[in-house]
Amino acid sequence: MECPHLSSNISGAFDSSRFPNGTPSSWCCNVCRSNKSPWICLTCLMVHCGRYVNGHAKKHFEENQVLCVSQRKGEKHEKEKIHHSVCMDCSSYSVFCYRCDEFVVNDTKLGQVQKLREHLQSATGLRNLGNTCFMNAILQSLSNIEQFSCYFKELPAVALRSGKTAGRRMYHTRSQGDNSVSLVEEFRKTLCSLWQGNQTAFSPDSLFYAIWKIMPSFRGYQQQDAHEFMRYLLDHLHRELQYSRNGASHPVSPQDGVRLSSTDGKCCTNGTASVVTSIFGGILQNEVNCLICGTESRKFDPFLDLSLDIPSQFRQKRNKDQEPVPTCTLRDCLHSFTDLEELDDTELYYCHKCKKRQKSTKKFWIQKLPKVLCLHLKRFHWTAFLRNKVDTYVEFPLKGLDMRGYLLEPEKSLPGSCLYDLVAVVVHHGSGVGSGHYTAYGSHEGHWYHFNDSTVTLTNEDTVRKAKAYILFYVERTGQVPSDTSL
Repeated sequence: MECPHLSSNISGAFDSSRFPNGTPSSWCCNVCRSNKSPWICLTCLMVHCGRYVNGHAKKHFEENQVLCVSQRKGEKHEKEKIHHSVCMDCSSYSVFCYRCDEFVVNDTKLGQVQKLREHLQSATGLRNLGNTCFMNAILQSLSNIEQFSCYFKELPAVALRSGKTAGRRMYHTRSQGDNSVSLVEEFRKTLCSLWQGNQTAFSPDSLFYAIWKIMPSFRGYQQQDAHEFMRYLLDHLHRELQYSRNGASHPVSPQDGVRLSSTDGKCCTNGTASVVTSIFGGILQNEVNCLICGTESRKFDPFLDLSLDIPSQFRQKRNKDQEPVPTCTLRDCLHSFTDLEELDDTELYYCHKCKKRQKSTKKFWIQKLPKVLCLHLKRFHWTAFLRNKVDTYVEFPLKGLDMRGYLLEPEKSLPGSCLYDLVAVVVHHGSGVGSGHYTAYGSHEGHWYHFNDSTVTLTNEDTVRKAKAYILFYVERTGQVPSDTSL
């Protein structure tokens, strides 16, 4: 019904710092601490349980009603008092008015109910299906890359046509055969289930089943490398979109794509472009110079992410008596990646002029930057028997990462056109790639969240800055945003 009490019962501005931690559907009643059927008062933002639990939401209204009546006796001309009569269900986000004793369908002129609803509809966690934190961290990170996730969420549901099911919409189950598995469809459904706020955690078992079918190396429940999984996932999404195996063609405009050609400076991954290469695709120029005859060789390589070494001088562990090691920055890692390097004897370059392998130097330039720059910090290194982890903290900017200095032709780029802002971070906790735990941080509508499997919590920029990043996702800046000048 149309409630006449909204304007007088809703506080002017909602201060997010006054909300409890965690997802709204798990908030606890201020009186009995029950987390069943939580309701939030739109006047004072206090949380109470519903009438079918202990009824503290209604008691909160009744107590304030009595208070208002006693105040009116001494003030004959007093204006209408706020009655704390309007509250919102923290699970369904429906609004109820105790004075009307009805659910409310209207909003204020300023749309305050809808603004609160959008604010409370926060992220949904992903259930761990058995050491699947590596997958959950990547999925949550990709869901926060708006231009990427929106493409999949806006795709129509796939109708798989075969035999008796022709013409019907069919969703995949574990009982179906290999032909019914669509990675794009399961990825789409998973992304659609996140950021709806209608459940605390979503189980990505259908997607995991599709991954088992399509990517055999990820079968089982042992811990996997998150970066390796991301590369496989993006590659298979790209291939399926290329060949329209998801049941429909989803073309990418030529100017957004990247195609393989060393002559025109454009590149692609495996033929025609897809949304994957359109957003993550960049181009490296690899220059190799023979130190004997001076012959220069140039090659253009497409990339979806850059794997950066943490320079060796920052990996040394010092004793208490020794001077502390300087803080390693992301710029140190980028410089190490693009600096001129002399190849060792195990990587001798075959010089076509000398007709044999010769000592040479190698240097990378970035010819084309992607819309989303994915930076992988190489924290795992093989020794004779083990794969050790480099636990060095790497300082990284949240805003204004300037990539202009790493371009092949920086003079051709416009000032401020090569700036990137952080949108997601994957973190590995533990000592080895086959053990430990993965979590992720993501930025959504100006707020930072920490994704730890089924648990999602609000966090802040300082906490994100302190993380020992494994994978960083930066989005190309389109507007004017202040930069982190420290890096």
